[in-house]
Amino acid sequence: MALKDTINQVRQLLIELSHDLEKAAEGNRAAAQRVRTGSIKFAKVSKLFRKESVDAEKGTKKGKKTGKAPKKAVAKAVRKKKR
Repeated sequence: MALKDTINQVRQLLIELSHDLEKAAEGNRAAAQRVRTGSIKFAKVSKLFRKESVDAEKGTKKGKKTGKAPKKAVAKAVRKKKR
């Protein structure tokens, strides 16, 4: 999914959540349930947005390797050398 699509999806979810939040505040139980499920969807989309925005800032594409070794692998190699 492209960053612009994700931004539009975040906007739409926020609009829906705010609308249902107003109803839930008035005591509408169905709206409260929609807010609870919508917040889960919002969390997933916001994580996707964060990932895509970081990738866009770095100029990398999804799945592209940077060539750096993972920190755990480096630490493990250092420990082996010390032995």
